[in-house]
Amino acid sequence: MTTTALHTANLSSLPLLARGKVRDNYAVGGDRLLMVASDRISAYDVIMTQPIPGKGALLTQMALFWFEQLKDLCPNHLTGDDPLSVVSEADKPFVAGRAMLVKRLRPIPVEAVVRGYLAGSGWEEYQATQSVCQVPLPSGLVNASQLPEPIFTPAAKALAGDHDENISFERMVATIGWDLAQRIRETSILIYTTAARMALTKGIIIADTKFEFGLDGDDNLVLMDEVLTPDSSRYWPADLYRAGSNPPSYDKQFLRDWLGAQTWDKTAPAPDLPEAVIAQTSAKYQEALSCLTA
Repeated sequence: MTTTALHTANLSSLPLLARGKVRDNYAVGGDRLLMVASDRISAYDVIMTQPIPGKGALLTQMALFWFEQLKDLCPNHLTGDDPLSVVSEADKPFVAGRAMLVKRLRPIPVEAVVRGYLAGSGWEEYQATQSVCQVPLPSGLVNASQLPEPIFTPAAKALAGDHDENISFERMVATIGWDLAQRIRETSILIYTTAARMALTKGIIIADTKFEFGLDGDDNLVLMDEVLTPDSSRYWPADLYRAGSNPPSYDKQFLRDWLGAQTWDKTAPAPDLPEAVIAQTSAKYQEALSCLTA
């Protein structure tokens, strides 16, 4: 992991399109994007003031790993071209190792969330309604219980600074239509179950994850943004998993747990992160990548 953190990419050779919670997106002609993964980290949809050194490069490595593993299940947005080929010499240090050159797609305004275990907001909702996003679940489940089968629980995408909103499948259908919603649900569950089996052979449980999809010019469904990184997934060490409590995790749950112990209303600005929290979060991300690619 590099010790130099990149909070914000400010490239001079390409026009900036948008800054997300983590990625800064630049236009490359009319049909491609350069997605630069910064070292920013968010929790509860709030961007922390301090970045996590090396995080952007690690996220990019992990996303590229999974895109390669899953390419036969669904087309993805990668062009196969070198990101360094589209920027100036002056910009290359801010792009090297942390960027993807991708196809420009029509994004679908719904996040595709798949849950294999009951955790986080799903566990909170289950305690109140015995369901998650209006998907009924058996009685008697506890925190971190494995579900009888993975469930699809979409979320409406939020603007930066706002909270994503869990929605029902019926509301997703009303937003994008039955055919597309059903394609996304089936594809998401297939990708999750395939990846979860692979990760388990490496000693990692993928408890849940979220995918983003877009449509190309021929209305083909394309997997985009990132995939199965610690930013978008809940990773647990299989050997420490016990139903009934939150297992220690490889993802940013460590940061969430620290934030949960602070006096903070989960709106910006976030509390300043101590060096120990930054270092431990960085180590958790690195451990996840090392385990998966060993």
